[in-house]
Amino acid sequence: MEGLPKCSANYVPLTRINFLERTENVFTLTTSIIDGPSVKYTWEETNARCIKLASALSDLGISRKDVVTF
Repeated sequence: MEGLPKCSANYVPLTRINFLERTENVFTLTTSIIDGPSVKYTWEETNARCIKLASALSDLGISRKDVVTF
């Protein structure tokens, strides 16, 4: 693809958000996280959990460029 002009058909910058969305679309029911013998998530579940976390942070007034620690 060298020499082609960048457009939506051949170039899309990969961000954390669109990586998660694209991965969920391609690997919906594939395991994304395993934590011990009883915790297992698919990419669909991981995306849903990330959206819920982002929504909860937004509801708390936390926005872009704010720092959050756990």
